[in-house]
Amino acid sequence: MSELLEKATFAGGCFWCMVKPFDQWDGVYAVVSGYTGGEIENPTYELVKTGESGHFEAVEITYDPKIISYDKILELYWPQIDPTDDGGQFHDRGPQYRTAIFYHNKQQKQKSESSKQQLSHSGKFKQPIVTEILPASPFYPAEEFHQDFYKKEKEAYDIDRNKSGRDEFIEQNWK
Repeated sequence: MSELLEKATFAGGCFWCMVKPFDQWDGVYAVVSGYTGGEIENPTYELVKTGESGHFEAVEITYDPKIISYDKILELYWPQIDPTDDGGQFHDRGPQYRTAIFYHNKQQKQKSESSKQQLSHSGKFKQPIVTEILPASPFYPAEEFHQDFYKKEKEAYDIDRNKSGRDEFIEQNWK
């Protein structure tokens, strides 16, 4: 493992569904569910789920750029979301479930903007791409219950994911 690990932070709706797509790649050392983008320090799930704290549910990915590039992580991110929905994601509605890429440096900002522009011009979606690209702000890990939910609570995760509509959207729009 390189001593020069980097962070990538993404909001894509419910953080439960955003861990697994990144968790299983070589070079990814941690995918933490949490909250970012709001003004309140150390928010709780109960506060964030109201949609009034300004936070996004997000994942913070710790990765080794010598093994997996930020470009590859961006390639993994986009097909997990509906980038045209500014009211949440799938059955999770509200500002806390909006999509966003939080960049940690100028290079990530440039790559994120470029990938968004490529998607916008691809013709894949008729509606505008509304995923925001924002500077990274303090990231607060969610409560332990929410970490690795897809592993610890497989049945509940599968039920929630199946009823969300996410997989149908991915199949129809990204495959």
